[in-house]
Amino acid sequence: MTTTSSQEQVRLLRPDGSPVRVLVVDDETSITELLSMALRYEGWDVRAAGDAASAVRTAREFRPDAVVLDVMLPDQDGLTALGRIRDHLPEVPVLFLTARDAVEDRIAGLTAGGDDYVTKPFSLEELVARMRGLIRRSGAAARRGERLLTVGDLVLDEDSREARRGGDAVELTATEFELLRYLMHNPRRVLSKSQILDRVWSYDFGGKANVVELYISYLRRKIDAGRAPMIHTRRGAGYVLRAAEPLDGADAP
Repeated sequence: MTTTSSQEQVRLLRPDGSPVRVLVVDDETSITELLSMALRYEGWDVRAAGDAASAVRTAREFRPDAVVLDVMLPDQDGLTALGRIRDHLPEVPVLFLTARDAVEDRIAGLTAGGDDYVTKPFSLEELVARMRGLIRRSGAAARRGERLLTVGDLVLDEDSREARRGGDAVELTATEFELLRYLMHNPRRVLSKSQILDRVWSYDFGGKANVVELYISYLRRKIDAGRAPMIHTRRGAGYVLRAAEPLDGADAP
């Protein structure tokens, strides 16, 4: 992953232009590490805590713009911890994270002042999307001006996360959006499966590079269906996106 690509992915910023601050609280180190990595991938400044006491202390010192908070902590439950955090940061948005999926637990978390609720095991893409929504709604971040990527008749709005080809809307999942954005940031450049895995997923898939083939096929159905193709395969090398034109002999769909 290049430095330029990392900078390009930053979209939400604090009003002073500094990175959004997020506090992740969970007593499972594997979860805090995974979430911290995913949120840093968004360009945010992330701190982690493993119990309520350190969470309250870090919140007071770090003053995060949003918090991911596990309901079950070793020293105190997350609902009580939220009250202590809100003593210092009354308006900070909080997303509860828990292994429990009972309706009463959801109600308890939201009643206690939580803004959203995700259960384990969770979708990393969904959690990041929910965090972005919380931060936007809270007014903690200022959005950059409109950022459009254009390749041929394909247009991608990085802020609204909307895509159009030939003026027609293209509905994309979060992963499809990230894959298409990476391709559009590198038009006419052949990108290997390992480069795409590192840039789009950014965590170990155990060498299962076929996930790239799968999502390329998803994109082709949405971007190229019924049109001159834009996504091409360079056999043995990777994939390349370019403005629609007749396939040459070196490419295969």
